[in-house]
Amino acid sequence: MHAVLWTLPAVWLFLPLMIASVHSAFIWGTDALSVMVEADIQTGLPGFSIVGLPDNAVKESKERIRSAILNSGLEFPPRRITVNLAPADRKKEGGIFDLPICIAILAALGIIPQDRIHDILFVGELGLNGSLRPVRGAISSAFLAKQKGLKGLVCPASNAREACLSGACIWPVRELKEVVSFLRGPLPEPAAFKEDRPEEDEKSLLDLSDIVGQALPKRALEIAAGGSHNLLFIGPPGAGKSMLAKRLPSMLPPLSRDEMLECTRIYSAAGRLKRNTIMSRRPFRSPHHTISDAGLIGGGTIPTPGEVTLSHNGVLFLDELPEFRRSALESLRQPIEDSSVTVSRANAAFTFPARFQLIAAMNPCPCGFLGHPARECRCTPIQTAKYRSRISGPLLDRIDLHVWVDPVEASSILSPGTPGTSGQVRERIASARSVQQDRGFLNAFIPEAEIDKVCRLDAQGKGLLVHAMKTCHLSMRGFKRVIKVARSIADLEGSAAIRQDHLAEALQYRPELGDAGSRII
Repeated sequence: MHAVLWTLPAVWLFLPLMIASVHSAFIWGTDALSVMVEADIQTGLPGFSIVGLPDNAVKESKERIRSAILNSGLEFPPRRITVNLAPADRKKEGGIFDLPICIAILAALGIIPQDRIHDILFVGELGLNGSLRPVRGAISSAFLAKQKGLKGLVCPASNAREACLSGACIWPVRELKEVVSFLRGPLPEPAAFKEDRPEEDEKSLLDLSDIVGQALPKRALEIAAGGSHNLLFIGPPGAGKSMLAKRLPSMLPPLSRDEMLECTRIYSAAGRLKRNTIMSRRPFRSPHHTISDAGLIGGGTIPTPGEVTLSHNGVLFLDELPEFRRSALESLRQPIEDSSVTVSRANAAFTFPARFQLIAAMNPCPCGFLGHPARECRCTPIQTAKYRSRISGPLLDRIDLHVWVDPVEASSILSPGTPGTSGQVRERIASARSVQQDRGFLNAFIPEAEIDKVCRLDAQGKGLLVHAMKTCHLSMRGFKRVIKVARSIADLEGSAAIRQDHLAEALQYRPELGDAGSRII
C-alpha cells in the first residue's frame, strides 16, 4: 500500500482538474443534517478557501488537511482550491468536515475515483499525521446515511461502536491512508455490531443496604422508582438525603434498546460519550447549584443539550434545591410537564427530549435544624420564609412525593437489623414497570385522556380524594399526581385495582397533607 501511495504525488499533474462532491453531515441539536461538500480545483495562484458559513474550527481545517495529506505520502497540489459546504445558509462548526473535505479534494484530483464516493457519507476530524479523531454525533450521521439510502458511513474507529448501533453499514478507519487504500480498491466488509451489553460493575453502584434505618424515605424512594415519580427529600443536614438519592441508580432496571439508542444519540451529540462506547446505564446527572439556565435547559449559538436532556430516561438530582437560581428552577416546569424542552434562537427552534425523573433535596431552613428532634433552629421566621420562597409553589406542585428525613437514631446504628439490598428492590420495581410498559407508558407519564381508564377508583377512593381537595386545598394537578402515585403503589404490590389504602399512602406524601408539609409549611 505504501508503494502505491508514494507513486501518487505526481498523478495530479497529468489529470484534468474537476469538481468532486462528497456526502457529509453536521450536528443540529441532536440530529444530523445533510451537507454536500464540493471541491473545485483550478489553475492559478495557489490558495485554499472554504465557503458555506464555516466557523473558525472549519476554516482551520485547511491546515490540518494540508498536513494530513502530506504526512500520508501524498502531495498537496499548488492550485487554487475552493470548497463549498452546502446548504450555504446554515452555519457549520467543528472538525467533522476534515475527512469529507480531504476526500473531495483527492477525488477532484483523480486520486480517488468519484464513482466510489458518491453514495457514502464521510465524517471525521484529521490529525496532522493523517490519523482520524472521534467526532460528535456519529450515530446521528449513521442514521442520516441510512435515511438517505446511502451505502453506509465512513467514520473514525473510535466512533464505530455507537455508529453500528444505528443498523447502517459502518466502515471504521484509523488514518487517511487507510481510507485512500480501500476507496481505490474493493470495499472491505462493514464493521459488525455485537449486541452484548457491557456488564455493569455492581461494585461501582451504591447499594441501598448501606443506609441504616430510614424506612419511610426508602419506601418513598421505591415508590418513586416504581413509577418514575418526582421526589423531594426534606430534612436537617446529615440525615442522609443525598445518600438516599445516590442509591437510586442501583434500583432502576437497565435501559431498553430504544432508550439506549436515545441516550447514545444525546450524549454523542453533546460530546459526552466516551470513546468507542454506548450508553448502557440510565443517566444520573447531579449538577452543581451554580449551574446557569442554559447549562440546565440547553443553549448556545447552535444549542446543545442541557442537563435535563442529558438526564433523559434517567435521573436529574438537584441537591440543595433552594441554592439554585430561581430562573433555572422555574425553567424546569415546562420539561417536567411535557417531557421535552424547546430552545428558540433567531435562526431555528430546537426541541430536545427531556423525560427525566427529578430527585431533589433541601434543608427546611437556612441553618437546617428546623424540625430537628434534638437541635434548636436559630433562624427567624423572616429568614425561613425567605429561604422557602426560593422554590415556587408551581414547581413544588409538580413534585409527586415530599418526604421528611429525620436523623438516624443511635439505637438504629448499633442494631441495624437486616436491610434490604438494591437488587431485591430492583426486582419489585422491574416487575411493576413491566406492567406499566404493557400499558404503553410509565405511571408518571400517563396521558390525561388515559387517567380514568388506567387509574380507576372505587366510591370510597373517590370520596377520600374529594375530602382531601375540600379540606386541604389539593390542586387539580396534585389530585391527578396522587392518583398516579397510588397506581404505582398498587403496581408494586401486584394489585390490579387501586385500593383506599393505596390512596391514603399516596396522600401522605403531598405537602398539603403529609408529614413533610406539616413540618415546614
